[in-house]
Amino acid sequence: MQAREAHIVARCIRKEESHNYAELVDRISLMPSVCDRLGFLPDAPPDPTTFYHSFGRYAIHIWRALLRISAQQHPQFGHVALDSTFFEREQASQHYLQRCGRSVKTIKATTLIDTEPLAVLNVHCCIDREHNRRAGPQVVRRNADDLQTVAADKGFQDWHTKYEIAALDVEYLVHYRGASSMATTNNALIRAKGYTQRWMSETSYLTVKRTRDSALRSRFWYRQFRGIVLLFAHNNIKKLAKTLWSDSRTTFSIE
Repeated sequence: MQAREAHIVARCIRKEESHNYAELVDRISLMPSVCDRLGFLPDAPPDPTTFYHSFGRYAIHIWRALLRISAQQHPQFGHVALDSTFFEREQASQHYLQRCGRSVKTIKATTLIDTEPLAVLNVHCCIDREHNRRAGPQVVRRNADDLQTVAADKGFQDWHTKYEIAALDVEYLVHYRGASSMATTNNALIRAKGYTQRWMSETSYLTVKRTRDSALRSRFWYRQFRGIVLLFAHNNIKKLAKTLWSDSRTTFSIE
């Protein structure tokens, strides 16, 4: 296994066990079979600072590739939900926040989630308050070839967004504003096409934040972006492992 892949696997182990970098090295050194697969020597594992610096050294597109591959392992149905959530970026040390002049306390993540396996297909992160109407089309455009419908709330409702997504040959399901007869009729048709599955994105967010972490521990914004992408990729891997384990137990009980 190449060094880059080994470091990515080590980051997933750290995310799974919630270790710091020193504990990660100790844990890996106690697993000779894992060290052999990763190409590490159990008696001389990498220094903790090596794992720390590798997280910021690898570009964001590498972590996005991990997210994309982890999502592709799930069945693809083409019906997705477009939504946004926030992650806390406050540190335990208020002195550090004041010294670096950090005033933004959250990072906004706009995600594209398959409503069947609840796998996150893509994520867009920003520190400033970028409007949903700008972030939404960017996320949809990256996965347009595999999509049939996109369900979103009224925060993504805009005629520019609607025509941009329609140009990608993807049906855009978003409620119309107002209480006119035309808006009511259109909203009823949209709900019949699967708009009601949009709330599944909230279920995915709740699962991630309860079982993983809703706060970002890295100090620098670019490491925090990578942390969010890795968080969703790790969640996809966990869902896949749980599904495979359930299938194997079912097969064993049948036999």
